[in-house]
Amino acid sequence: MRELCESLSPFLAMNVMERAQELESRGRRILHLELGQPDFETPECVTEAAVQALRDKKTGYTHSLGIMPLREGIAEYYQREYNVAVSPERVVVTAGSSPAMLMLFSLLCRSGDQVILSDPSYACYENFIRYAGAENVRITTLEEHDFQLRAELVSAAVGPRTEAVLINSPSNPAGTMLPRAEIIRLAALGPTLVSDEIYHGLVYEGKAVSALEVTPEACVLDGFSKRWAMTGWRLGWMVVPERMIPTLRILQQNFFICAGSVAQWAGLAALKYAGPDVERMTAAYAARRRVLLDGLRALGFGISSNPVGAFYILADAVPVFGARARDSLALAFDILEKAGVGVAPGLDFGPGGEGRLRFSYAASVEHIEEALHRLAGYLEQQL
Repeated sequence: MRELCESLSPFLAMNVMERAQELESRGRRILHLELGQPDFETPECVTEAAVQALRDKKTGYTHSLGIMPLREGIAEYYQREYNVAVSPERVVVTAGSSPAMLMLFSLLCRSGDQVILSDPSYACYENFIRYAGAENVRITTLEEHDFQLRAELVSAAVGPRTEAVLINSPSNPAGTMLPRAEIIRLAALGPTLVSDEIYHGLVYEGKAVSALEVTPEACVLDGFSKRWAMTGWRLGWMVVPERMIPTLRILQQNFFICAGSVAQWAGLAALKYAGPDVERMTAAYAARRRVLLDGLRALGFGISSNPVGAFYILADAVPVFGARARDSLALAFDILEKAGVGVAPGLDFGPGGEGRLRFSYAASVEHIEEALHRLAGYLEQQL
């Protein structure tokens, strides 16, 4: 296990952010486009619910699966948003979606099992799967397919040890979505369909489809960090088939005990009352998306697949930087040092991301415009 821990790959976008913080500590002003960190304050109704929970002394351990009002609220959310009936007994509340992934893959996978995922995909998936003792089977996805899996390619990769297929829609790093028909085809292949739906609710064209609309056997991951601007509250959930609950309960009891009590009451308020806040933030992200898309294209970046959700753009840097873009990590750090703009290297998201940079539009329009201006100046210096 020690060897495995020491072999895990770093989260490169976090490396960029941590270097940016070092520069900021020396007085540099850095423009952060490297992480999916909403710049909005947590909705007031959520903060007030947390304050009230503190006043009511709701600060002790909760049930390991989460307080029942929140689990019921999550079940109601699926009924309201997707017209899907979910029993609260199938909901596990977690300290963010990362612990949910850690427990879920630990439950699903045995040593030597395989999990199919797209390349590029969220940087940390691979390490969660490896930590569970399983093997990552990456399928290179194409920009013309919106960097999303296609069932015919997945089917060709499914073997006797394939335990799960992992999807993410809207996706990180590309902000693209899987159509319902493709989710249906993926669910029909046999392995457990694991769907990371953390960016649902942040959609600007069309509507995201939950895997639970397609099959009750799907395992769905979600949380409060992104659309409710609650990253630091560390609150997430998963919905799984009821047969998995007893084991997940034991894992939660042993490894995490429970999610934070105050955060759980705050999350319940988010579900009940923060709808208008989410609508306001989503409208702002839509405007930022257009500014960043137009600005990057004007600078020469290749973007043929428009993001329709989340708050990321995965841009081809080769038309701008040529061969330098083939080392996206070195390029990202050079941009940070010389232009004071944080961006995520495409390599962070797998070999299929190399040659690209991911830009986040979770920052304000003014912030994005200044970052684009600095990038233009950086490019002039390279000529």
